[in-house]
Amino acid sequence: MLDIGWTELLVIGIVALIVVGPKDLPIMFRKLGQFTGKLRGMAREFQRAMDNAADEAGMREVTRDLRNMTSGKALGLDSVNDAVRDLKEADPRRAAKWPRDPQDKATEKSAAPKPAQGEATAKLAAEQAAARAARADAAARRASGGAVPSTAPAVDEPPAPAPDAAAPEGEKDKA
Repeated sequence: MLDIGWTELLVIGIVALIVVGPKDLPIMFRKLGQFTGKLRGMAREFQRAMDNAADEAGMREVTRDLRNMTSGKALGLDSVNDAVRDLKEADPRRAAKWPRDPQDKATEKSAAPKPAQGEATAKLAAEQAAARAARADAAARRASGGAVPSTAPAVDEPPAPAPDAAAPEGEKDKA
């Protein structure tokens, strides 16, 4: 509680013996014990009062409902727990279980019913796909120096001839 070792307690006891005196020391310890007992009683009473107030306000029901809503079963985390359990079974120290028959897993998965995808889930998946496409398009724009990449098919045209400034000096005179 207070992280006081035996040596500190011994020093406190010797100082108390010197300051209070051997006659009054037992009386002082008795009063100190009574005082700590009263403090503990007050703390218990306060805790009971808080618990009763929480009961009257309905806090226990609210906390129970919150725990139930955030449980792994309510959130559908059973499949995640199954996957974690499979990973724990994949411990290399347990090599006797490996190699596993792949068909065992396939029959387990096919036997389990797949959850139906609701409208909200489908909409969210579409939004995420659109966001990924927008990020990929923005990355392509940054990579091309800000120019918009063309989505039209490339036409086979010969490259444009270089201007006269780029031609060698001997060929400029001929033109």
